[in-house]
Amino acid sequence: MSHVDVVVVGAGPAGLALAVHAADAGLRVLLLEAAADIGGALHFSGGHLSAAGTPRQRERGIEDSVQAHYDDIMRISRGTAVPTFTRIAVEQAPETLAWLDALGLDCDESTPRIVHGHEQYSVPRTVHGTRMALGVLDVLRAELDRVVATGAVEVRTSSRVTGLVQAHGTVAGVRIASGEEVLAAAVVLATGGFGHDPELFAELEGAPLVTSAAPTSTGDGIRLGRAAGAGIAGRGRYLPTFGGLPPEPGDIRVDWVHRPHLVAPERAPWEIYVDRSGRRWIAEDDPSIDHKERVLTTIDRMTFWTVFDSRALRCSTPMVVGWTADELDAAAGVRRGITRADSLTELGERAGIDPDGLVVTVGRYNDHVAAGSDPDFGRTHLPAPIAVGPFYAIENHPVTLITFAGLSVDEDMRVLRDDGTLIPGLFAVGELIGSATVNGNAFCSGMCLTPALVFGRRLGRDLARHLPAHA
Repeated sequence: MSHVDVVVVGAGPAGLALAVHAADAGLRVLLLEAAADIGGALHFSGGHLSAAGTPRQRERGIEDSVQAHYDDIMRISRGTAVPTFTRIAVEQAPETLAWLDALGLDCDESTPRIVHGHEQYSVPRTVHGTRMALGVLDVLRAELDRVVATGAVEVRTSSRVTGLVQAHGTVAGVRIASGEEVLAAAVVLATGGFGHDPELFAELEGAPLVTSAAPTSTGDGIRLGRAAGAGIAGRGRYLPTFGGLPPEPGDIRVDWVHRPHLVAPERAPWEIYVDRSGRRWIAEDDPSIDHKERVLTTIDRMTFWTVFDSRALRCSTPMVVGWTADELDAAAGVRRGITRADSLTELGERAGIDPDGLVVTVGRYNDHVAAGSDPDFGRTHLPAPIAVGPFYAIENHPVTLITFAGLSVDEDMRVLRDDGTLIPGLFAVGELIGSATVNGNAFCSGMCLTPALVFGRRLGRDLARHLPAHA
């Protein structure tokens, strides 16, 4: 049985940042990762970071402030983000981005920018590397190598933690799948979310799971924390990301690379959105992605189809990210969820849309186009009727990028029971504490990866004061 100062469970962005800073604070750290490589969600994330009042913004004449960042998050989340955590995250975000810059993060020259895939910030604030999240992993890996070389950190991959060692109500270490027990003055859970576990997702988020989350997001930290009596925060905050191609049979991950190009600010839609009954349910050119995501939760199984004709396929901005019109046409009838037919009735039958409802809806929409007005939903972009065969339908599902619920923690990232009392010796950071903590019931650009790094760095630096041997 070995003993260290800190065991960190999970080598994603929060765990990596924490291990590095804890080592630099003089602690001996064991970093355990269930996967064969470190990085966690960084292998699958876009790597978006957000911070206000940065040098990069000032160089481009963008006026911004921490308060404006905080206000934007509260506006977008409709006041549901937790104020204390959100304030800490935005206040320390500029320093965290500066840290990554100093480590050599190669930022895309087009950033900072406004990201239209989420509700927009008031100013360009989001940055990412030229290699997206892999660029962040590159610099974190180099930092980890540095502290490993000093002997302060030991890293073990393919090492799943199966239980927590407890003594007199205090978490005193971990039990690894190999059967080994490691004792520690502090155990930090940083295992990410549970967006790749349908059973846990159904329980905590109460929604069907179609995911683009990392395969490592299996909810291990939730189960470990619960076994020690941890409470769950952030329930009832679930919101789907708007639209993704259905997964192939036997998989739960959507094709996020070739996702439907749905967002109105980035392209003017020629298509309509219909539910299973064939009815439209929103103005397709509504500029608020947040509004679309919320309305999506009200339709049957949160599944809808974009319906268009061959003229729209050729004349509009590409319907699917990464595909030309010819590539989309070639995928019809081959790729699950993409359907082509010579008539609307046949299209509905093949796609799983009520054919009669679809015919009526398209006819009514075409009348709106002819009249130049959409009294049903107020759509203003009405470029052409849907009338030139063949006709197409792309099936769209609610996509889980992040999980909103997570372990309950205080501002020092100490894990709490349901009654609000502390579980001594146990801490949690990253998506494991629930994305609702700083996103509320919404998606705020850059506010998943940035807070994971902020709170990981902060806890790594502060852990020494929590440990009796370093008091």
